[in-house]
Amino acid sequence: MNMRDNSSLVVMKSTLSRLPLYYSFISKLEEDGVEYVSSALVAQSLNMNPVLVRKDLSGVSSVTGKPRNGFEVVTLLRDLSEYLGYNNLDEAILVGVGGLGRTLLGNTEFSKLGLNIVVGFDKNPDLNGMQIGNKYVLPISKMKSFIKRTGIKIGIITVPADQAQSVCDLMVNSGILAIWNFAFTLLNVPQGILVKNENLPSSLAMLSHKLAKKLKLENSNQ
Repeated sequence: MNMRDNSSLVVMKSTLSRLPLYYSFISKLEEDGVEYVSSALVAQSLNMNPVLVRKDLSGVSSVTGKPRNGFEVVTLLRDLSEYLGYNNLDEAILVGVGGLGRTLLGNTEFSKLGLNIVVGFDKNPDLNGMQIGNKYVLPISKMKSFIKRTGIKIGIITVPADQAQSVCDLMVNSGILAIWNFAFTLLNVPQGILVKNENLPSSLAMLSHKLAKKLKLENSNQ
């Protein structure tokens, strides 16, 4: 891969990280009965670069925005939903029904984003048969047969870091192809397995660092 290809890949990843923000904001506009939205309004409302927002939306929208009016909200939402895959509901299993796991398992908003967590698994026998929302918790010993039977390809890991790799290995051996990892550790996976790490400690460190800089600047201006 040459330098140009690498640059294109980075741009695509950064664009994908912004599109859900646009979708969420524009969805609220639709609920309020707004028919058209400009990229300038989106940028101002989300505190983002207007040139960047206009480029992102133009790249996704199937129609060109109208002068003075902008993009038709209904059409833009449809295009964003299709681009992000929200129209195709993917099923997933979750392992680790602790505090975070229960929150994710009981979250009804994921279905709007194209993801349906159908069941949770945990090694704690006291959780066997527990119902969270309309989702059940099963013993982890049944996970492999469940995945084989249903053909589910997405797994979510919300176990402690020292248990994550063994859960990951079990998922891969059971047929899982994509893993959303919330454990505070990196996973070793075979080639071809997709992993998205949610690095909460890193996010917290970045937030704390930015807050410290902000407070320092405010104190220096007093």
